[in-house]
Amino acid sequence: MGKIVVVGSMAYDSVKTPSGQVDRALGGSANYFSLAASLFAPVQAVGVVGQDYNPDDLQLLKVRGVDVSGVERIEGKTFHWAGEYAGDLNEAKTLATELNVFETFKPKLPASYKTAEYVFLANIDPVLQLDVLDQVQSPKIVAADTMNFWIKTKLDDLKKVLKRLDILFINEGEAKLLTDATNAVSACERLCEMGPKSVVIKRGEYGFLLFTDGNFHALPAFPIKQVVDPTGAGDTFAGGFMGYLAKNDLGLKASSMGQAAVFGTLLASFTVQDFSVGALKDLTAAQVEKRHLQYKEVVSLFS
Repeated sequence: MGKIVVVGSMAYDSVKTPSGQVDRALGGSANYFSLAASLFAPVQAVGVVGQDYNPDDLQLLKVRGVDVSGVERIEGKTFHWAGEYAGDLNEAKTLATELNVFETFKPKLPASYKTAEYVFLANIDPVLQLDVLDQVQSPKIVAADTMNFWIKTKLDDLKKVLKRLDILFINEGEAKLLTDATNAVSACERLCEMGPKSVVIKRGEYGFLLFTDGNFHALPAFPIKQVVDPTGAGDTFAGGFMGYLAKNDLGLKASSMGQAAVFGTLLASFTVQDFSVGALKDLTAAQVEKRHLQYKEVVSLFS
């Protein structure tokens, strides 16, 4: 079992969906990822928070065994994002982005983090992602996420990151934007030509598309009757995925990657059932395994 370093945002989110709304609820890519991945393997988190960050929110990670010695608390306010989901729950309308202390974030990895076998670079500035890669020593697997903003504004730096990745997590719209492809299948092939050995296209309620070893693998999402809040589902997916790989230490074999994607899908299906990290904070491995068995029934007709 290997350790995972995650570098990303730790934030408070104000979110409105057809199911209701929350104000300044716990969010951020590092939090969603850590809570998911820690169900499988040890996690070391790197992030920055302000003086307003509730100690109980940091304790939430500690209770799950997450090493938070890489989290800095500095003068100022914590990153705050506000968004609304209306008809299309696959896409949020951003109402406000207050970077606060995150604006000057410079990831500093403690010495014990630099030897981690698995590294996940959440959706942050590609320049910072490169900085982290220069700090780690010889990880087995490096994975990253990105977004439209970086594709449009930091493309050259992002391409440098892509050359150093084993796995790229990206949604379908971002994949098309980055490659000028007209569909997800051709986008995967073009993305791998840019550097990553494998690509996972996150498709929200439609599941995932995995491209690895020159082959495509696709499965649906776990069926959920009511999606309450999709915020953080992508980071949770990555957490479940990387956690499974780290726990089983099977490398980039197609079979292990496929199973990792399944567990990413399952973890994400819990996240969307509540606001913020509400469905993740008390989630157990037994509950995940129960849903895994249910998911096998969902896809059994096609196996």
